[in-house]
Amino acid sequence: MQLLFLGTGAGIPSKERNVSSLILDLLQERNSVWMFDCGEGTQQQILHTSVKPRKIDKIFITHLHGDHIFGLPGFLSSRSFLGAEKDSLTIYGPIGVKQYVETALKVSKTHLTYPLYIKELTDEGTIFEDERFYVDVVRLRHNVKSFGYRITEKDMPGELQVSKLKELGIAPGPIYREIKENERTELPDGTVIHRKDVVGRPKKGRVVSIFGDTTYIPQHASFLKRSDVLVHEATFAKENANLAKEYYHSTTVEAATLAKKAEVKKLILTHISSRYQQNDIKMLLREAQAIFPETVIAEDFFTYDVKSEG
Repeated sequence: MQLLFLGTGAGIPSKERNVSSLILDLLQERNSVWMFDCGEGTQQQILHTSVKPRKIDKIFITHLHGDHIFGLPGFLSSRSFLGAEKDSLTIYGPIGVKQYVETALKVSKTHLTYPLYIKELTDEGTIFEDERFYVDVVRLRHNVKSFGYRITEKDMPGELQVSKLKELGIAPGPIYREIKENERTELPDGTVIHRKDVVGRPKKGRVVSIFGDTTYIPQHASFLKRSDVLVHEATFAKENANLAKEYYHSTTVEAATLAKKAEVKKLILTHISSRYQQNDIKMLLREAQAIFPETVIAEDFFTYDVKSEG
């Protein structure tokens, strides 16, 4: 499980930062890739990575401001030319994303060669679940409807303890997989093997939380509680707190305060205003790390591996 930041700027692209888009690489876990937001130029950013557009089967939109969605029609169109004829894609986002996508495709007379599904978010709660993951959403506070996403990996069974099976006289073979995949397995001689007796400690699932644009709300800490990593906007420095409040954004200090309150393991700041030049980044980082030391500021193409505790 890896995060790849395609765009880390706010509002407009700059020479250093493209506008918002984030990849969650789940190729090892479910042979697919998820995208969060798709600002202008996202598909151009993808060209500098190993990401295959046809592997992107879900796009989660945090809100409908242009710097988070203007790249969406172009990406959807290009995906048709890149071998995605049978690979369906689902878009999740606030009410209005369906009209936006369908209007852009209709006006440009774009025909998609793959099935496209659009699910508009109307409430908080769980919006997706499969055998490996589930995704929850929470309403944020911005000047348009904005959502935060919490991606939770379900706990996995521990490693099969082969030595114990051999002690029981069970030779290696297909039966090992059967034992690991079932809580109870009956052998041909009538012996019953309970999985819990022959596997190690369960592998704790990882949690990734990704917030869209939002002002600081302390109550969001409960939604974020003990996330392995939190991706949060930090549009403004502490000295510009008045602007953050006026435009419904967060400062470095506010994001760090929320991360500390939520007891997350890692905070990655993104959505940095273009008013801050490259030599300002250390100052922004110091502000956040003074409150929450486990903070980094993402640049375009920054990657972060979300480790499992095992």
